[in-house]
Amino acid sequence: MSTESLVVTEFARHFPAAALLPAAAGERSVRVELAESREDLQAAQRLRYTVFAREMGARLHNRIPGLDHDRFDPYCQHLIVRDALDEVVGCTRILTAPAAQRAGGFYSQTEFDLTPILALPGRFMEIGRTCVRADYRNGATINALWSGLAAFITVHQIDYLIGCASIPLGEHGLAVQILYAELARRHLVAESLRVKPYLPLSRSDGPVPPRCAMPPLLKAYLRLGAQIGGEPCLDPDFQVADVFILLPTERIERRYARHFLDRDQ
Repeated sequence: MSTESLVVTEFARHFPAAALLPAAAGERSVRVELAESREDLQAAQRLRYTVFAREMGARLHNRIPGLDHDRFDPYCQHLIVRDALDEVVGCTRILTAPAAQRAGGFYSQTEFDLTPILALPGRFMEIGRTCVRADYRNGATINALWSGLAAFITVHQIDYLIGCASIPLGEHGLAVQILYAELARRHLVAESLRVKPYLPLSRSDGPVPPRCAMPPLLKAYLRLGAQIGGEPCLDPDFQVADVFILLPTERIERRYARHFLDRDQ
């Protein structure tokens, strides 16, 4: 059995992929699983293209029409959420530290100097390219993704989950600066762990804009106990500011293990 097959089998032991997750009233049932085939991966990449390029207007550097893909995809495990019709309605990708070594680093390292973070003892995994189809942006789909991630964390005994959370720039990026200042007061890592963006967000002056709404993914990270690694990085292709996220998984274990994995903690 291949290493990838062993990962999928062990994941399924902790979280049976065929089981439909219970949904709240008015929500449709979904299930979560790891991609096992090229077709599974392309379904996730097709959803990413729909959300990022068509909906958000991101400038993608794809070579295959209709798919969002990059050099990190072949090294990632791809977590997908399917509905009752077997369509992929949500996805995220997982890059473990050993796979990141083969890929030449984590995706986050293309935006930030992670030297102080990666010096921490323990096992890392990065998530990214998270998206959900517009008509499935509800609690059931988000819970499915986090349940799958929790199972993966358990299988691989991960100590730290890392990634980038995006904030739309708005006009001149001033709203991002205001939101970041608010978040930094409560969620910033210790100074010794701060990361440096390679493309810092330019300081802007002007009338104070309305408060920027917190993106759902960033809100989910913070609710789980994540911290922000430092100043945001500009992503000109997506027209967003990315903040680096550090989440010690012991916080997920303590607060969500019973809910996601039926484990006594």
